[in-house]
Amino acid sequence: MAEILIVDDEINIRKVVREYAEFEGYSVTEAENGMDAVNICREKDFDLIIMDVMMPRLDGYSACKEINKTKNIPVIMLSARGEEYDKLFGFEIGVDDYVVKPFSPKELMARVKAVLKRGNAAQEKNLKEKIDFEGLSIDMSGREVYVNGERASMTPKEYDLLFYLVKNKNIALSRDKLLEEVWGYDFFGDDRTVDTHIKMLRNSLGEYRKFIVTLRGMGYKFEAL
Repeated sequence: MAEILIVDDEINIRKVVREYAEFEGYSVTEAENGMDAVNICREKDFDLIIMDVMMPRLDGYSACKEINKTKNIPVIMLSARGEEYDKLFGFEIGVDDYVVKPFSPKELMARVKAVLKRGNAAQEKNLKEKIDFEGLSIDMSGREVYVNGERASMTPKEYDLLFYLVKNKNIALSRDKLLEEVWGYDFFGDDRTVDTHIKMLRNSLGEYRKFIVTLRGMGYKFEAL
């Protein structure tokens, strides 16, 4: 049974999400602000966090960054703000998905299933190998990437995207395929999500961004010998 932490200062939203999550068979813990969420995560592990952005004491973004210092827990962010900037900021700090209020509880549960499924698949397929491409060193099992000997600072989603590209080296991958395999869903995806993370990944790889080739009108591929 997956353990889910719901973090929102609005009790009615917590109640609705809890009802739907428990109906799906998940075990639910609640927190009413970001500070409480950080403290709870220090004491307990979760498979997924559903977190509001705007909350008293500590906002969702700050809470997410604090939790990520010690735990690698997928996060679905809830927000009344749907501007692209807000979504990009969330992705940059490691948020896995972003749902705009008001939202459909059924759609939220579909996203929850997708994120959990992707996480389980990633663990099952975890490759115990290290691969080098010139000065780019990729440790699949350790989830570490080194650029010219220096460890790259990357979000969990950047790791997932890079590992999938590398495992499918020299294969053309459409944006839809990347959404389906890396994010775990295809219906709810947005092409800009892929493009945004490719941009972030290229920045993290520095000069070795050259290995990620854009296929105009289609998607991307990791091109290397």
